[in-house]
Amino acid sequence: MLLTRLPDKMTLAAAVLLLLLTLVSNSRADRDFDVRHRLSTVTRYSAVKDIVDNSFQPTDIPVGCTPIHLNLVARHGTRSPTKKRMRELEKLASHIKELLKDAKEKNLSPQKVPAWLLKWESPWKGKLRGGELDTKGEEELYQLGIRVRERFPDLFNEEYHPDVYPIKTTQVPWASTSAVAFGMGLFSGNGSLGLARHRAFAVTSESRASDITLRFFDCCQTYKDFRKSHEPAVVKLKEPIIAEITSALAKRYEFNFTRQDISSLWFLCKQETTLLDITDQACSLFSPTEVALLEWTDDLEVFMLKGYGKSLNYRMGVPLLKDVIQSMDQALKAKEDNQAPGSYEKARLRFAHAETVVPFSCLLGLFLEGSDFQRIQKEEPLDFPPKPPKNRSWRGSIVAPFAGNNMLVLYSCPANSSSKYFVRALHNEHPIAMPGCGGTDFCPFEVFKESILSPHLKHDYNTLCQVNLDQPKQKPETM
Repeated sequence: MLLTRLPDKMTLAAAVLLLLLTLVSNSRADRDFDVRHRLSTVTRYSAVKDIVDNSFQPTDIPVGCTPIHLNLVARHGTRSPTKKRMRELEKLASHIKELLKDAKEKNLSPQKVPAWLLKWESPWKGKLRGGELDTKGEEELYQLGIRVRERFPDLFNEEYHPDVYPIKTTQVPWASTSAVAFGMGLFSGNGSLGLARHRAFAVTSESRASDITLRFFDCCQTYKDFRKSHEPAVVKLKEPIIAEITSALAKRYEFNFTRQDISSLWFLCKQETTLLDITDQACSLFSPTEVALLEWTDDLEVFMLKGYGKSLNYRMGVPLLKDVIQSMDQALKAKEDNQAPGSYEKARLRFAHAETVVPFSCLLGLFLEGSDFQRIQKEEPLDFPPKPPKNRSWRGSIVAPFAGNNMLVLYSCPANSSSKYFVRALHNEHPIAMPGCGGTDFCPFEVFKESILSPHLKHDYNTLCQVNLDQPKQKPETM
């Protein structure tokens, strides 16, 4: 006869204590969980702009160093869903009505059905147009403009001229509207228009067909071919997560949810949270663990199709990088030649898309782990972002939320400094480590050019992207 040894009282008590501690820990984690921080690139700027890496110690700017030029690359602000996505939500509403009818016919427990679902219709039902900048997006960019001016008063103390403060954007309305909102904040109180003393200012853009500086992804045939061929692989990587969550929700609510339902409900969760400040409807269907996994699938897609997943994703951003370097070189020349104030550019301000900001962050080597910077310099593929519950640096909500931005500020320092000129990197207005410069946020200009920028400059956009050099270029248009 086999005898089973019963655990002694101390062992049993320890096991019970461990279980209680685990439950308390999980409960606390659930209470601390904020879905507003977990929406990948559909996250509102105010929710995440002050989330920083606490392990990083920003550099104290040396006494006597003054900013002489600023480069800004910003994403548009929070916007409404496009017509295509609005139609998707209307289809979801129709299918939910079918599920509710089915549940009634099967006499399922009404307690299983979330109350909000009973009368839910898409908030965008009947809208004829979509994609416009939301009022929250206008406010994001307006306030960003005010903060930039207040943070760098010496850069924005000149009389306005479009050659001193050029504002560039793409021809996509939600980007150009973002540029206008930013300019209204930046120059507020400096004009003579209305009680708020606004002033008029120029916003310029280039045709979508030839804008290789801010819409390089749209002009790059090689990239478009790559994306088309790899999107199915991304979908396949996400499928197991979607399938697992579909099964979990079907059991939880006794609804015959499809995978498409789950994808649409996750999209609805993001839109409700970001645009309507509603977190207790679609988002409440998912557990914190499920939200973390859905967020990871979105982040994985951004990584593979816009970020470090393929070197082409960011190498094609070389025209933007060259534009940044040119502006810095011109600022240095103006300083060295002691040019008169008002005769040279002091800031170059750009407004575009996640497909612009993400590759630009990659060109700077941001959000890399360990030896990854050396790997991308050698064009070696990087590992996927770790799956939850593991921690990761690559989060779409931090890399490129609505109104997400990178600023490169050029400083002039006293002659007794280790270098005469330095570049400071700011991401979402906070100093950020540059692995290519020893992990600091304040890098000697020559080191910045040599270690971070030069390796990318050997790539030619036309060669990378199979551009037809005979195609006539259209002239920039003023918006």
